[in-house]
Amino acid sequence: MLYLDYNEKQMHGTKEFPVAFYHVDSSHPRYEMPFHWHRECEIVRILEGKFRLVSADAETLAGAGESFFIPSGSLHGGIPEQCVYECLVFDLDLLFLHAEISRKYLKKIQHQDILIHTMAPLFTPSLCVAIKRLFTAMSGQAPGYELIVIGLLFEWFGLVFREEAYTCSAPRESPLRHMERLKPVFEYIECHYASGITLRQLAQLAGMSPKYFCRCFQSITHKTPMDYLNYYRIERACAMLCTTDTPITCVAYDCGFNDCSYFIKLFKRYKHITPKQYQMQMHN
Repeated sequence: MLYLDYNEKQMHGTKEFPVAFYHVDSSHPRYEMPFHWHRECEIVRILEGKFRLVSADAETLAGAGESFFIPSGSLHGGIPEQCVYECLVFDLDLLFLHAEISRKYLKKIQHQDILIHTMAPLFTPSLCVAIKRLFTAMSGQAPGYELIVIGLLFEWFGLVFREEAYTCSAPRESPLRHMERLKPVFEYIECHYASGITLRQLAQLAGMSPKYFCRCFQSITHKTPMDYLNYYRIERACAMLCTTDTPITCVAYDCGFNDCSYFIKLFKRYKHITPKQYQMQMHN
């Protein structure tokens, strides 16, 4: 699952069935989840460990058996903690059938007139059971699974309304207000991470003073802007090390580091092994 593109441009599933399933554990090269967004909705289900999601200007921690719902266009990122998790990414348009009864509900979700609760906790068992059945159907992909998945998506959204697992949007106020201002920053980092980037440049993109920008950025990501930039560069380096035999020095320069020894030091801080060890481990 390619979570490195800030605005994901890849197709999830197929044109006829725009639903994709991903199983991710610590050996997966996309285990970490840098900030990004996509036009599809997403459900993240935690199988083991814990997952800390930052979305809609809030941070939520979920454990095994619990799940997250991420609406279309929502900027989000996450930190898995000894975690195994699965993701279901789907285009909500798939459910816009001709029946007006379904449109009446789904338009409220698409237009974000209501905001589905980010997390489905264990004390709402009907939602957890429905999500488990949904992921089981998608992962098995037995004949006819497409019909089952569509039906289970309808069932899950129906339970959201029945259990009132949502809040109504406040007029003139978006819960994504801070995240929206930071979208250009994450997009710029995604496009220019290999070049020199200054704090002042990023603050200007967000339309904030450097001091206020640092405070706002850190409150959402729990990293300073420069720490996040280095973290993102290391994630890009991991992608190169997984898929190529590029020398370590070239990887460092291609990912925006002018000093190879500093790159190795920083890589060890984030991944707890050297870049060379990581490359050999992934190739094996």
